[in-house]
Amino acid sequence: MEGIHVLLSELNRGEKARIVDLSRVNDMVKRRLLDLGVMEGMEIQLKERMPFKGPFMLNHGGQCLGIRHQEAVQIEIKRL
Repeated sequence: MEGIHVLLSELNRGEKARIVDLSRVNDMVKRRLLDLGVMEGMEIQLKERMPFKGPFMLNHGGQCLGIRHQEAVQIEIKRL
């Protein structure tokens, strides 16, 4: 499955991926992600998935951030 583009919501705990497309994300959310340094081409790791369509906890450049499920299904990634 390596190299196939999937949605962030399909990533498993502990897996690393590279963000390839943020175009489907709401502009306000995209701006906030950019402010945090999260952009296309950046490597992330899924630390935790909360149950019941809760947030996704990501590790990016030494910082931990949460992404809502509704954004995770709009972010396209490539597994590493």
